[in-house]
Amino acid sequence: MSKKEERKKRIIRIFTLISAVAFLGSAGFGFIRMLTNPVQSTQVSTEAEDLTQQLQAQARGYELVLQREPENQVALQGLVEIRLQMNDFERIVEPLETLVRLNPEQEQYETLLAKIKQQVEQKGQGKQDDNAASN
Repeated sequence: MSKKEERKKRIIRIFTLISAVAFLGSAGFGFIRMLTNPVQSTQVSTEAEDLTQQLQAQARGYELVLQREPENQVALQGLVEIRLQMNDFERIVEPLETLVRLNPEQEQYETLLAKIKQQVEQKGQGKQDDNAASN
């Protein structure tokens, strides 16, 4: 073989080697990212579950206080706030009605109660519509 042919083959081999390394590197990088992403989504769902458990524990604490002191306004306010964070609208009505009764001058409680009742009613109608559609 001539020197030119050997040189061409060497250049082709080098180019092929560089191309293979680049391809394998990008494929490996994508594979590694694919493996690490499910871990992140699992962490997010675990954090959400932990937050839900914390909120439920706080709600239970307020409920225990209210069993001993049914008109404890701090516990009532805390329970309403926790249930709002949990989107537990059906169970907000009772403590909120107590707050309205104890604080008739606080219009914010009445306004919130009206909104919550409206939302509960709409949710109830949605369930009825779903049941009627499935029958």
